[in-house]
Amino acid sequence: MSDNLRSRPLRMAMIGGGPGSGIGEAHRRGARLDGQITLVSGAFSSTPEKSRQQGEALYLPPDRVHGDWRELIRDEMRRPPNERADFFSIVTPNHLHYEPTREALLAGFHVVMDKPMTMTAEEARDLERLAREKGRVLVLTHTYVGYPMVRLARDLIRQGRLGKIRKIHAEYFSGWLSSPVERQNNKQASWRTDPALAGAGCLGDIGTHAAILAEMVTGLRMEEVAAEVTTFVDGRGNDDDFAMLVRWEGGARGTICASEVAIGEENDISIRVYGDKASLTWSHADHEHLVVRYPDRPKESWSKGWEYVAAASDAA
Repeated sequence: MSDNLRSRPLRMAMIGGGPGSGIGEAHRRGARLDGQITLVSGAFSSTPEKSRQQGEALYLPPDRVHGDWRELIRDEMRRPPNERADFFSIVTPNHLHYEPTREALLAGFHVVMDKPMTMTAEEARDLERLAREKGRVLVLTHTYVGYPMVRLARDLIRQGRLGKIRKIHAEYFSGWLSSPVERQNNKQASWRTDPALAGAGCLGDIGTHAAILAEMVTGLRMEEVAAEVTTFVDGRGNDDDFAMLVRWEGGARGTICASEVAIGEENDISIRVYGDKASLTWSHADHEHLVVRYPDRPKESWSKGWEYVAAASDAA
């Protein structure tokens, strides 16, 4: 990668994301948003015919589409620098995160991978170590932290506007698994509810989003946790609900909750932070606004795009 990355779009290779993949298509749409990433190759399925079909649907040259991710990595390594992918996007089921990510890093590529990171903590630490040794960027796609009002919330807390943080509550509620849809030929549900393919269920699938949102916004780390992990749908192999008490560094207390059986909820992730001077609230359902409340004056409703937001937060 000797050419100047700032002078052109980044070239992306994708592992996973074949026909019927919700996450793969979501990542492709996200990559197209600002015109700075171009999909150049992929191994979209372990079934060569399905991978070929997906490649055709994405208008990729046949020689850049593979039915095996190992062959994809080898092919990218063989190509000249002006053709080779800059990074790999890993959008496979959770049990297939570790090995292709490790091989891509060993081959010298940057990697963007979906969360949760791996099936075990040992695998995650190995990938972190390897990325540092190779000097490569390893990204986990906790995308909700990219919202402008989330960045504003982080910067207001950094500026001390809330004072000392006392209480933190983050949650992510959805209802898509409130019935046993994994028994109705639902591809997404079938692997996400299988411990062998997904590892942790609700906790790893959406609870990780709530946890990273709380840590990123407050700048605090969890020190101790006590959790109850529950499976409400009979016969389901994985958890579909969890609640966690948290002790944060600096003395703050709080909760992190997530559910995939909350009927009527449509992927609403939210956070509330309470300090000794003020509090703030943000919700994905109204993601363009951030509400800050005080004990002695009217509440503030910050709205995306205004100059006063930019004055308070470059990131927002």
